[in-house]
Amino acid sequence: MTATTESYAHYVQKEKIMESALSGSPVVALCGKVWVPGRDPKKYPVCPMCKEIFEGMGAGGDKDKDGKGGDGKK
Repeated sequence: MTATTESYAHYVQKEKIMESALSGSPVVALCGKVWVPGRDPKKYPVCPMCKEIFEGMGAGGDKDKDGKGGDGKK
């Protein structure tokens, strides 16, 4: 592994992180990086590509946050 590939914390759906922690399966970040999480992301700067993609998603990126999620409740 090079310093470049391990020098950032990446954005991944919370559900996928939990699933990975339980099963050991890899996750896919917004930027496309695939890996099995195993380090403290707070110790690293956020991946610029993940951050740009996340910011471009806007408020509609996660419908559950605005009360219009899959269960129909508001």
